[in-house]
Amino acid sequence: MKQLILGGVRSGKSRLAEHLAAASGMAVTYIATAAAGDEEMRARIAHHRAQRPAAWQVVEEPIALAAALRAHASADGCLLVDCLTLWLTNLLCSDDSGALARERDALLTALPSLPGQIILVTNETGLGVVPADPLSRRFCDEAGRLHQALAVACDRVIFTVAGLPQVLKGAPL
Repeated sequence: MKQLILGGVRSGKSRLAEHLAAASGMAVTYIATAAAGDEEMRARIAHHRAQRPAAWQVVEEPIALAAALRAHASADGCLLVDCLTLWLTNLLCSDDSGALARERDALLTALPSLPGQIILVTNETGLGVVPADPLSRRFCDEAGRLHQALAVACDRVIFTVAGLPQVLKGAPL
């Protein structure tokens, strides 16, 4: 099963994803996409590390997400990716101008054939005002297109608000 969990910052999406991964009864591999660029991000990463069960394998992959998914997916495993919008930011800020299109296409191509359970966590960015600067507008546009494509490819899509999951597609929780 492929699941996409969207929500705003501190909406409960990561907590829900971690709950679903733990409840799967499978071996969990947590694929972290954050890059620790500053002290605040290092603190966020440390907080997330402290929350995860020690038995979970952790893979830190800020760019080559599809390759990491292919390398770690198994029929009896659960992959939890947190989070796609950090991954998208890493790609937009990359010196490689072709990285975004290449890695996005690789993800969308790989996802349908991956075995096991896949849980993708991402920030919904399309609920606010249109950003004032070009990079932020591009980020929102790219995130929106990615989310729409993933929603088609996933069996279940969940939107979280104030810690409350709202199933938009697929079986109820």
